[in-house]
Amino acid sequence: MQFGVFTVGDVTPDPTTGRTPSEAERIQAMVAIAEKAEEAGLDVFATGEHHNPPFVPSSPTTMLGYVAARTRRLILSTSTTLITTNDPVKIAEDFAMLQHLAGGRVDLMLGRGNQGPVYPWFGQDIRQGIPLAIENYHLLYRLWREDVVDWEGKFRTPLQGFTSTPRPLEGVPPFVWHGSIRSPEIAEQAAYYGDGFFHNHIFWPPEHTRRMVGLYRQRFEHYGHGRADQAIVGLGGQVFMRARSQDAIQEFRPYFDDAPVYGGGPSLEDFMRETPLTVGSPQQVIDRTLTFRDYVGDYQRQLFLIDHAGLPLKTVLEQLDILGEEVVPVLRSEFAARKPAHVPEAPTHASLARAQQQNTEGSTE
Repeated sequence: MQFGVFTVGDVTPDPTTGRTPSEAERIQAMVAIAEKAEEAGLDVFATGEHHNPPFVPSSPTTMLGYVAARTRRLILSTSTTLITTNDPVKIAEDFAMLQHLAGGRVDLMLGRGNQGPVYPWFGQDIRQGIPLAIENYHLLYRLWREDVVDWEGKFRTPLQGFTSTPRPLEGVPPFVWHGSIRSPEIAEQAAYYGDGFFHNHIFWPPEHTRRMVGLYRQRFEHYGHGRADQAIVGLGGQVFMRARSQDAIQEFRPYFDDAPVYGGGPSLEDFMRETPLTVGSPQQVIDRTLTFRDYVGDYQRQLFLIDHAGLPLKTVLEQLDILGEEVVPVLRSEFAARKPAHVPEAPTHASLARAQQQNTEGSTE
């Protein structure tokens, strides 16, 4: 099972000091978090994509290419690549280039984002969000798998005899996760292609997550990709930890109360009770995270959000130390012990390349 962190790259004032980091400071902090994630023994660093203040990660592949040069083992991913407003041709070429630079340590999560104004900024209509996601991914899927593509659709100019460059590393496209928290059409799309399904899982109660993942698993099996419990599932999560739970709650409360996405809503205690947010001791995070399997089944990737709401970089790096030293080793062991042998591991470039080679050899026998 893969463990990692994802960032949305928000520039938020620290409510305890009133200080707001500059965009440069926030970007450098994201790089430091990625480097620390590798040092702490985590598997994945993922960045979001936003094109409006107060967020800074407008160019995920630029950041991930830089991080690739500063790391050796870390899988570089996105927590959203906007399939609706990015040109599929540009996605195909950007991520293939990143694959080559990172030696295959790349995958991506496609999504529609949560900022409605981005659609007209890039010449699209938000009312076409689902059709855009479906059509654009169909083109992206072909661009990575066909050397020459002829294409005509509704949302972009036609392509005639087009070859995207560079070609995917070793002929193996990056693995794709389809991220959605509320759209069954996206779960259906992930199942149709046999791709991964990622449920962000940070604002919704467990029953909602159970339904969305269950739909994806059911349709994955329907399309003949394997048994329902072999579908590739990822989850998000939010944590804040200190050795004593009361210290964690006291320290995190002002960040929760003043955060743009929480402020004025439910109390911290209510939010922890109703959603997967866990603020407490490392053992509480372990115990809570292990319960996710109870309602989504065995899954392949767990990403934590730890750097939002104005938390200072020093605190975030401390959270990574706790994850790496006290939490993730236990979760690895516990999840591995509970996983049946027929449930696959998370796909990597190496595993996908091996599978492609075996399929090629099998077809020539």
